[in-house]
Amino acid sequence: MSSTKTRAALRVSARVSGELLLVLVMTAVALWLLGRMWSVVWPLVVGLLLTTLTWPLTRFLRRRGWPPALAASTVTVLFLLVAGGAVALIAVPVASQSGELADGVVEGIQRLREWASGPPLNIGDDQITGAFDSATARVQDSVGSMVTTVVTGVSTVVNGVVTAVLAVFLMFFMLKDGPRFLPWLARQLPGRLATDVPTVAARGWDTLGEFVRSQAYVGLLDAVLIGLGLWIVGVPLVLPLAVLTFVSAFVPIVGALFAGFVAVLIALVSNGLTDALIVLAIIVVVQQLEGNVFQPMIQSRGLGLHAAVVLLAVTLGGSLASIVGSLLAVPAAALIAVVWNYVREQLVEPGEEPEIQTAPSPVGTPS
Repeated sequence: MSSTKTRAALRVSARVSGELLLVLVMTAVALWLLGRMWSVVWPLVVGLLLTTLTWPLTRFLRRRGWPPALAASTVTVLFLLVAGGAVALIAVPVASQSGELADGVVEGIQRLREWASGPPLNIGDDQITGAFDSATARVQDSVGSMVTTVVTGVSTVVNGVVTAVLAVFLMFFMLKDGPRFLPWLARQLPGRLATDVPTVAARGWDTLGEFVRSQAYVGLLDAVLIGLGLWIVGVPLVLPLAVLTFVSAFVPIVGALFAGFVAVLIALVSNGLTDALIVLAIIVVVQQLEGNVFQPMIQSRGLGLHAAVVLLAVTLGGSLASIVGSLLAVPAAALIAVVWNYVREQLVEPGEEPEIQTAPSPVGTPS
């Protein structure tokens, strides 16, 4: 081996390792700062995602001559009406059949008790009563922890309401003044940053819009397939359950579990154990197709990411930051890809065409 080449290779490896370590340290510091400011960043992220969802209608109204404030106000009110209508479409039918559902729950518990008392379990009433008394004693012993859990849950709900209110207000201001942001940003930055940063921001805006639209497509597909399965089986409240499935699709993992649990529970108390198992099988099949086939395919086309990258991003985001990480993993990966592609475009040799080009978003220009 050549000693000169070996020393040169070691120097290059040491320099690259040092630079990579510095980048990792800066990334860790940035993530730490992001965590410290999360109470402000999270409403901003939610408001930004809502803005990408409602911006097309706002842009349409503004191009028809509507003043920015009037267009933003109208779209915000329509959004609140649609959100309230979705909640009413779920809550009103359930409330109207709450008596039947309660009777079904009691009947289902009685059926389960009768089944447990027969073969092969042969659990008698004395055993069931003893288990109930034991469970009651454990609950009484853990009153303190239950109170702590309830307080934590109430605090979480309050924080969620505050986040939702802030996100709606931020959405209104982004719809109203968003097109002026990039020109303002360009005037504040020196040199080529005045061109680079607004261009990357505009492309990132387009990417976020594609993410929200693809998530809506996936939710609609879930709602149609699961709703069709519930209708074929004969489960009541098909429309509210389909709407719940669509809305919950925007919350990864937990949303699907919650919607599936509600559908199976209603099938159990209204149709019996057999139909509940059929509904469970339908939901499992649809969710597996969504998570492993439909969502990666739709998002990979809209965001310019390979389906495997989407799957890995969701997995990594969930392991790092649970539900929020799963929700933000795909748009974060897409934004990283946007920055990377732009950097590649700027680093190509003169006369060479970059492989990937994306036009700046029209949102970045006044309309």
